[in-house]
Amino acid sequence: MRHRLDLNSWHRKDHFHFFTRFEEPFFGVCVDVDCTAAYQAAKQNGHSFFLYYLHKSLAAANQTEPFRYRIAGDEVFVYETVNASPTINRPDGTFGFAYMDYHLDFDIFAQNATAEIAKVQATTGLVPAVAGENVIHYSSVPWIKFTALSHARSFSFKDSIPKISFGKMTEQNGRRTMPVSIHAHHALMDGYHVGLYIDCFEVLLNEM
Repeated sequence: MRHRLDLNSWHRKDHFHFFTRFEEPFFGVCVDVDCTAAYQAAKQNGHSFFLYYLHKSLAAANQTEPFRYRIAGDEVFVYETVNASPTINRPDGTFGFAYMDYHLDFDIFAQNATAEIAKVQATTGLVPAVAGENVIHYSSVPWIKFTALSHARSFSFKDSIPKISFGKMTEQNGRRTMPVSIHAHHALMDGYHVGLYIDCFEVLLNEM
């Protein structure tokens, strides 16, 4: 489900029209998040840490309204729910695209996501997910503790979907941290809104 955003009454109308003219309207930030409590909770309950933090990230994205905005032509639509379209790594070093519905209940999300991961890992090639616009593009590079990240993009393809990437978790002085990269369309949000998402994500990661 989605509804049209009234651009004329939107306080960011001028920002929208300004940034939609850019060849590259995406901006990005990289931050380290404390995932100590999340890692402990996942391991204590026998959950996949990847699916645990992915679910928390999706929850934060759904709670931060601009992450549910998408551009279609000259209009902006607000989706009721956004889901995950992550890359899934395979043992041979390749990856495939997956699609995972968001569920408030982690157990339901994890059960369906685990089946999706097994399906992608049993295939070859990219296997593009047919996901539509109401997704977040996710990727994980657990081998790299990055401090910056860029994405391959086709500028001829109009895209307004946020891209969130996770890096290598490291431990120091008993605390675990993980780099997170967020790229978002500047016509739909600003650094303030990305900050709201990060704050929400960190709160959810620390829930026990």
